[in-house]
Order: sequence, then structure tokens, then C-alpha cells
Amino acid sequence: MIFTYAINVIEILLFSYLGFASVYFLFFSIASHIPKKDVDRAKPSAIRSIAVLIPGYKEDNVILDVAKDALEQNYPKDFFDVIVIADSFKKETLIQLKTLPIKVIEVTFDKSTKSKALNKAMEILPDKYDIAVILDADNIMAGDFLNQVNKSFNNGYQVVQGHRKAKNLNTSFAVLDAISEEINNSIFRKGHRAVGLSSALIGSGMAFSYSFFKTRMASIKAIGGFDKELELTLLRDGYKIDYLDNAIIYDEKVQKADVFANQRRRWLSAQFVYFRRFFGSGLIHLLTKGNIDFFDKVYQMISPPRVLLLGTTGILLLTSAIASLSSTAYRNLIFGYPCWGLLFVISFVALILATPPEFLNKKTTCALKALPKAIFIMYKSLFRLKGANKKFIHTSHGAGK
Repeated sequence: MIFTYAINVIEILLFSYLGFASVYFLFFSIASHIPKKDVDRAKPSAIRSIAVLIPGYKEDNVILDVAKDALEQNYPKDFFDVIVIADSFKKETLIQLKTLPIKVIEVTFDKSTKSKALNKAMEILPDKYDIAVILDADNIMAGDFLNQVNKSFNNGYQVVQGHRKAKNLNTSFAVLDAISEEINNSIFRKGHRAVGLSSALIGSGMAFSYSFFKTRMASIKAIGGFDKELELTLLRDGYKIDYLDNAIIYDEKVQKADVFANQRRRWLSAQFVYFRRFFGSGLIHLLTKGNIDFFDKVYQMISPPRVLLLGTTGILLLTSAIASLSSTAYRNLIFGYPCWGLLFVISFVALILATPPEFLNKKTTCALKALPKAIFIMYKSLFRLKGANKKFIHTSHGAGK
């Protein structure tokens, strides 16, 4: 009797948690297909001065190509500077970087973090810029990226997120990572903006009012997931984050299982840390100020990763179907296989609707062979979160990494 009661309680908790997540993702997946209105795009836009900040830690393999490419923007050359924040780069890399018409700021820390690098750079740079664009050291901007960002600030936003897309699809894990990013773009960016909520930040391809960003970053001390802390505090304080679907930035996708594991471990750890830190204030702001944007973001910190949602509902569907073969075991379950099957279908449909049509092809079908391994890695990462947010976990970029 006690065992059955315990199983039923676990069932109810699992069904509630996974059921809400499934419906949540389906709702925003559908919303992502609502056409976005081009508000105020016809207004003349002032040409703003832009600082393109590229912090990098031991990114010798990619930084030269990224810096050179960043200079090729279709934006007035006198109105933007490319600034590489070089942490632990090789001497020869620094020499080559300094031959380019860019600014190079060398930094060194006992414990390196992206937030430290950005804050140090802004201490040194003059306050002459209107906009700060944040890139990762492997990011390639589309030629009109800065123009798109400049136009968006004409609409009064102080924070905008660009559309980050994959620049490589050379392995199964790279394809899965690329699809995951686009699903997140659909659900947490396009879908949210379609219903009036804020876009999620990603950590790169972001743009901020420069003085605003400098002030906000001064209080950010995050080791991992600085963008999540920044995003949560912005939404808490009532700022809206826009999403620019046409402002494309290309990002290198992970190519190997071990890199995938490290990256997901870091992300999951950051999410749990920020959920614990902000849940109380998120609930208070929802109840006292009606701040849905902030509470929605807090919920995202504890929502299941999309691949784990699909994998878990699939496993529970299979388990309950097997239990149905034993009438005794099946009678002890509150939710049978039709219930778990419904959640599996809802989560599957949500993911399909959130996936861009260009990924519904043979290459993706082949990459799906690696999906069980990816799900296993995600489950494994859940049990290896301790300490992941207390040290910098670097994701290497470049060929052969």
C-alpha cells in the first residue's frame, strides 16, 4: 500500500510537470507561426556608433577569421569598432590580431569568466558608443547584421537579440545542436514576441544600449550563464527584450559528444542556480505587480530541456504500455499509457512545429540516429551538476575540436 501510494505521488508530480511543459511548448510553437508586424520600420533611423565586443578565452583557432569577417559589415566604417577581448591567447595570435584595424584588449584573471572580460573591457574603452553588440569568439555576423540592429533601436528598445543560426552541419551532433537552437528560437524568441512577451537572450548576437549595458553588467558576477542573470534582472525591472529574426549571426555548433556533454552540463547547472535564486522574487513580482514576463523566465529555468521532455514522455509511455500487460500493475497506476501517449504526441508536435522546414530532410533523419545518445548525455548531465556553476567550463571552437 505504501509503495503504491509513493508511486502514485511520483506519477502525479511527473504528469503535472511534464504535462504543463508539453502544453507550454506547444502553445509557443504555434505562436511562432503568427506573422510579425513590422512596426515603425519606415521611420528614418540615425546611424549609431557601435562597439562589437568579442570576448574569447584561448580561442586562437578561430579568432583571426572572426575578427576579419566582423570588419566586412555593410555599415559605415567610421561608426563601428571591432574589439577583441583576448584572455589567455597565444603571443603569435595577439601579434596577428594587432595588424588588423581593430582594438585588442588583453585580459588575465585567476578565474576567467565572460562577464569579467566584458566588464574589464568597458572599464578601458571610452564611453563614445551608442550600442554594444556581444559576440562569441566563433560568431560570424551576416553582412547586414549591424544595420538590422541599428534600425531596431529606432523603435525604442534598449535590448535586442539577433537570430543565431548554425554555421556548420558537419556531424550528427552539430545537426542536432543546430535544430535545438532553432527550436529554442521558435519557442523562446519568435513565439514569445508574438504574444507580447520578451525574447530570451542567448549569450551572443545580442545588442544593448551601450551605457545601459555597461551599468547593468557592473553588477553581474556570474561564472556561467551570465546572460541568464542579466536577462532575469532586466525582466524583473520591467525591460522588454526584442527579437530580430532577420538579423542573422552564425554560430559554430558542437561537433562531438564530449563537448556536447560539457556544454549541456554548464547550461543545466546555470538554470538550476538561477531558478533557486529568483523563484521567490519571481512569484512576488507576479502576484504584486503582474510581471508575467519575469515569472515566465523563472519558469524557463526549471522547465525540462526539449530533448529530455520527448525522451522522458517516450520512456513513460513505453513503461506504462508494458505495465498494461499486467492487470495488477496497471490497476495501480493513475495515468495509463493513453495519458503518457498524449503527452508524448503533444511534445512531439510542439518540436515539429518549432523546427524550420529546411531541417525536415534526409540529413536530419540520419542525425536522429545520435538522438538516443544525446538524451543519455542529458540524463547523465543531470547527475553531474555539482560544481559546474562554480568554475568556468570552456567550449572549444574550430576544426578538430
